[in-house]
Amino acid sequence: GIRLAPKEKLEVPVLFMPAEMKIYKAVVVIHVMRENGENWPYKVTAGSNTDLKRNVTVAENGETRGIVWIYPINGTPEAPQQKSVMIRCQARQRVEQRVELLLIGVIMPGATAQPDAGNSAEVDTEESSNTPEVTDGSSATLEFLYELQYQSDEIRSQLEPLVGMQLVEKEWDTESRIVTLIFNVVFAPSKPMRNEATVVIQCTAGGLWKFPLVFTATEPEVDDVINIEAVGLNKESVVGFRLTSQTR
Repeated sequence: GIRLAPKEKLEVPVLFMPAEMKIYKAVVVIHVMRENGENWPYKVTAGSNTDLKRNVTVAENGETRGIVWIYPINGTPEAPQQKSVMIRCQARQRVEQRVELLLIGVIMPGATAQPDAGNSAEVDTEESSNTPEVTDGSSATLEFLYELQYQSDEIRSQLEPLVGMQLVEKEWDTESRIVTLIFNVVFAPSKPMRNEATVVIQCTAGGLWKFPLVFTATEPEVDDVINIEAVGLNKESVVGFRLTSQTR
């Protein structure tokens, strides 16, 4: 019953308020007909574009009764952003840190398609002693995709060559529905800095979790102490030493 004047815009508000960490799908369908009830004189024939035939409703005489627009909507719940994880290392040193990330509210997946992005990690509950019960009685596999994102291309160019991240262990708690992903993070800075990155984890059953990481490199150790002894008042004393650049 919404009337639209020629070239008038129609805004369709969409509200998404997920109750669980799972994939939600919906379709918005908009059907337009002439206000006077008459048909458009355009007739859909057998040779008409197939896409066009799917997007119109046809009257008995072959004329166009209405025009249909279909907008699929995919809803992905996102957990509140967690507290930052601090990773500190002295410049020109190397640190390996164990980082545990808790995914709260994970839902056992059904037959869902795997998104095409990032690295993948599987939590196979078949061999675990606390295997979750599934309605069809089969074992279930949780699959996650993780990616380290940066705030800008400049930060990526500075931080990406210095950071390595690998999944080493995963744990599943059936009672609390918490999956713990344990990563080994390597940080080897070459100079003092402080940059941030975000670990984005997506579950194929639905849900998105973000964990900020703060990488801090402190001042390096002193390379050497150079002592210069004066040969006399108002006379120069010279000491030479060699510097080697690690880059071009």
